[in-house]
Amino acid sequence: MSFEAPHIEYATLSPLLIVFGVALVGVLVEAFVPRRLRYLVQSVLALVGLVAALAATIWVATDLTVRGDGAARGSIVAEGAIAVDGPSVFVWGTLLLLSLISVLLFAERHLDGGLSAFAGQAAALPGTEAERQASTRGLEHTEVYPLMMFAVAGMMLFPASNDLLTMFVALEILSLPLYLLCGLARRRRLLSQEAALKYFMLGAFSSGFFLYGVALVYGFSGSTHLAAIAEAVNGRIGGQGLLLGGIALIAVGMLFKVGAAPFHSWTPDVYQGAPTAVTAFMAACTKIAAFGALLRLFYVAFGSAERDWTPMIWIVAILTMAVGSVFALSQTDIKRMLAYSSVAHAGFLLVGFVGLHEGGEGISSLQSVLFYLVTYGFMTVGAFAVVTLVRDAGGEANHLARWAGLGKESPLVAGIFAFFLLAMAGIPLTSGFTGKWAVFSSAAQGGAWPLVVIAVLLSVVAAFFYLRVIVLMYFSDPVGDAPAVAVPSILTTVTIAIGLAATVVLGILPGPVLDLAADAGAFIR
Repeated sequence: MSFEAPHIEYATLSPLLIVFGVALVGVLVEAFVPRRLRYLVQSVLALVGLVAALAATIWVATDLTVRGDGAARGSIVAEGAIAVDGPSVFVWGTLLLLSLISVLLFAERHLDGGLSAFAGQAAALPGTEAERQASTRGLEHTEVYPLMMFAVAGMMLFPASNDLLTMFVALEILSLPLYLLCGLARRRRLLSQEAALKYFMLGAFSSGFFLYGVALVYGFSGSTHLAAIAEAVNGRIGGQGLLLGGIALIAVGMLFKVGAAPFHSWTPDVYQGAPTAVTAFMAACTKIAAFGALLRLFYVAFGSAERDWTPMIWIVAILTMAVGSVFALSQTDIKRMLAYSSVAHAGFLLVGFVGLHEGGEGISSLQSVLFYLVTYGFMTVGAFAVVTLVRDAGGEANHLARWAGLGKESPLVAGIFAFFLLAMAGIPLTSGFTGKWAVFSSAAQGGAWPLVVIAVLLSVVAAFFYLRVIVLMYFSDPVGDAPAVAVPSILTTVTIAIGLAATVVLGILPGPVLDLAADAGAFIR
């Protein structure tokens, strides 16, 4: 028996390999570097690694352009397991940019008395002497950096997976570190641990649905490769139960990750309980990675079965927009409100997803969804970065009553947050308006105009709870003490500035990013 070594295209996979390598080096740092130096070493290592991966991504994108022929550009690598094409590279670049500014939030220590937002000793029970001693000694979990890098690597692999088993492995790689990160808040430890447990339990169920769906699709097609599945779907006669059941179960696992209703129940609890830096990173990057994988799976593997799954996506899109827009109206916690806002945005993205295979001139659905993901990511990270600044004696002041009068106490912070809220509402001259216009127009061109009408109406409903916070900040008097705004270090300041700049520029001059999304082309098969 002869063994043939697999052929791995290391240069093409260099962005992934760099991120995985940095994560592994971070584990070694925890083992061998003295505790007092770990924060500096880990934060610098994560930043340098992400910058190097971003540079490698740009090089890979340039190489794709040079070798492209105007059609679907890219190549299938790693023995058919990974597809490196235009959409993959676009999502990689977006994830790495957002991860870079998220690392700055992870590294912030100025807001909490020289300590990070992460627990000093996660194994200590909340309120015990061990926890107090860990806080007194200034301990902190620098393991959050390699955990974050593993999550980023999984997020990059997820939308590039060309095989269902590879996609499942990527799903677990990105999910497991997030389960841990959600439970590491320094303050409100019980709430943080509850969030981590809920996310883990529901995530495990969703992974089970996904894997069972993979088994059914394999039973139908005899393969887990997306191209082979597409060929089997294209050659079928009538609807087979294995295929339809597999699509439905896989959709449950994928829609859980994007936070779509009715699989959204984890979102408000996890967003509220997790450290805000983790919430910002998770809210932006997980949704981008999951939508990238959702697009690839349904466009490449199940494209010929579009008539079977489109009604399901219509129902989920309407339900998601309605749940996110209506339930946010009753929230009194700013992070829970932003969580339901994230659910609503998932619904708006699904509107563009529905018309993905339809023809028509103008902006393509793939292009519009990719652009919307970029706009959503920057304004979300920026908004959560502002949330970390409003504080009281117990840490972050997340109750909306504590935000009353913020416009008088700190006009700059209130103005920046108001701008992010207006962008989420889709007000003109913001990136949110441009993103919604792109998604809605492309869906209407694809024939989904009834869904667009519903989305526009629910956008009006969603605008109410954003405007409610703005009115609270500027036209309400503080309840008790005036809201306190902490002065951030350069790290959080840069994060907010980048999010604000991106939200402004993408609202006024969206052309370059829209062109990049258009240049991404289509998924290779």
